[in-house]
Amino acid sequence: MKKKLGFLVCVWFLVIGCSYGRFVVEKNSLRVTSPESIKDVYECAIGNFGVPQYGGTLVGNVVYPKANQKSCKSFESADISFKSKAGSMPVFVLVDRGDCYFTLKAWNAQKAGAAAILVADDRSEPLITMDTPEEEDAQADYLQNITIPSALISQSLGDSIKKQLSKGEMVNINLDWREALPHPDERVEYEFWTNSNDECGPKCESQREFVKNFKGAAQILEQKGYTQFTPHYITWYCPEAFILSKQCKSQCINHGRYCAPDPEQDFSKGYDGKDVVLQNLRQACFYKVANESGKPWLWWDYVTDFAIRCPMKEKKYTKECADQVVKSLGFDVKQIDKCVGDPEADVDNPVLKAEQEAQIGKDSRGDVTILPTLVINNRQYRGKLDKGAVLKAICSGFEETTEPAICLTDDIQTNECLESNGGCWQDKAANITACRDTFRGKVCECPMVQGVKFVGDGYTHCEASGALRCGINNGGCWKGTKDGRTFSACIDDHTKGCKCPPGFKGDGVNSCEDIDECKERLACQCPECKCKNTWGGYDCSCKGNLLYMHEHDTCINAGKDGKTEFSWGFVWVIILGLAAAGVGAYAVYKYRIRRYMDSEIRAIMAQYMPLDNQGEVPNHVSHGNV
Repeated sequence: MKKKLGFLVCVWFLVIGCSYGRFVVEKNSLRVTSPESIKDVYECAIGNFGVPQYGGTLVGNVVYPKANQKSCKSFESADISFKSKAGSMPVFVLVDRGDCYFTLKAWNAQKAGAAAILVADDRSEPLITMDTPEEEDAQADYLQNITIPSALISQSLGDSIKKQLSKGEMVNINLDWREALPHPDERVEYEFWTNSNDECGPKCESQREFVKNFKGAAQILEQKGYTQFTPHYITWYCPEAFILSKQCKSQCINHGRYCAPDPEQDFSKGYDGKDVVLQNLRQACFYKVANESGKPWLWWDYVTDFAIRCPMKEKKYTKECADQVVKSLGFDVKQIDKCVGDPEADVDNPVLKAEQEAQIGKDSRGDVTILPTLVINNRQYRGKLDKGAVLKAICSGFEETTEPAICLTDDIQTNECLESNGGCWQDKAANITACRDTFRGKVCECPMVQGVKFVGDGYTHCEASGALRCGINNGGCWKGTKDGRTFSACIDDHTKGCKCPPGFKGDGVNSCEDIDECKERLACQCPECKCKNTWGGYDCSCKGNLLYMHEHDTCINAGKDGKTEFSWGFVWVIILGLAAAGVGAYAVYKYRIRRYMDSEIRAIMAQYMPLDNQGEVPNHVSHGNV
């Protein structure tokens, strides 16, 4: 009876997990480019294994094998190869659904050299997600080695392709993942739905390996603000009829509110489901505390260290071991304990309650029912949980031209600007290009160089603009040096355009030619003038002993010594004039001083004696004393 009850509880967990809400099938675009009769764009479902080329495309020819059409056996036994020859397009093998796991079909196609596998549905229904086998059937070594992308297509499309191939038509297909994930801005938001349980077979092993390998990239992206990462944990509730049962008590905390299946699917040995729930809660609380301290990326260190130091198989999957990891990372265990709360209390836990609510899909994201699951920009990632594959998917979530440098490395994407400059504008002399490499491809966009903005269409024309433009390849204008003199058609106080400098004519961009001012009689026009053209200017002189006056474009007489009589007379006039002015000024000065002194002295002496030329004058009396 106990075993039967335990079985029912496990089944309930699985049912609740699978039917908690809405599951969304993630899709990408499939474009048939030939033959004309089926040329169109179709939807296909991305398989939950292999490596989808998020952010990219893949073009190939379709082959439907004459034997082993369900791909449940090795193609080597039928002497069939899908390896493309040199110079030919990759091969997409079309197989039928049924008789074996989707993953086995893909593995056999990959071993035979196929670049991708298309699985045609065997029934008329909405597209489904091709998943990996259940845990008991997931022991095959090949599961983690599938690297080709896979897609499930509708029965009708599969029949159409087969029909055209039977006629001898070549069917060309373009698999396009560029819009499989949203890419609205310069930051990617992603969630990782995971589990601290390390005894769930190959899936747990691959998850543990992924966390260890991806940790470095994840922390760099998070620290520099390129991403916003949030870990999540799935829990289920115990059905009310079983809350008081031994099975629910061993699998749940907080009176059946938060539960997890038994790690070994055996209630009589090993750790219980509630141990998993508590460690999940502890990891979630560590993230909460680390995030509040401004260092959310330390979650990756915690889960990596916990997996290494506290494994179930060594009986170290305990709070004591977890506390040691918390302390080693410089955090206070009391803060974590406060967040965890009392697992025996008949109350809601705020953290786990929020996790259960987050499991329900919103908008374009479906419910999270599969572990592990990666959600990028509110869309569930499909494919192998591998560092390179996941990094490609995250990179595809950035708006074009905003990707971090890690997304543009050679092992992540191909630099399309290296071949023919991507068809964009280029100034080879200044080593400036309008081609900008992005994760999805290239864009032709006039660049910003040393604070100078180039403007144009990016394909055929880009022109420097702004006050500093002449410092960058002379603003794209003409510049020449000759006989130690340099002239430029770029004007610093102009934000754009080129104009040949005075003394030159031309378009200012490709050339500026010297103007012969002498030949065109633009200077030195007086009868006695002699004109000599120079590069960018001219020199004027006079015949004989005449002296050239540039301001008046005229020649004047000069003396025997080369100095003009007029000049000497003019100088003497100036000297004599200055001397006379000085003498006059001095006389005026002396006269005014003398008059001033004389009047002062007379006023002083008048107070003591009558002057000879005036009679006696009564003493003045101040009116203030009257």
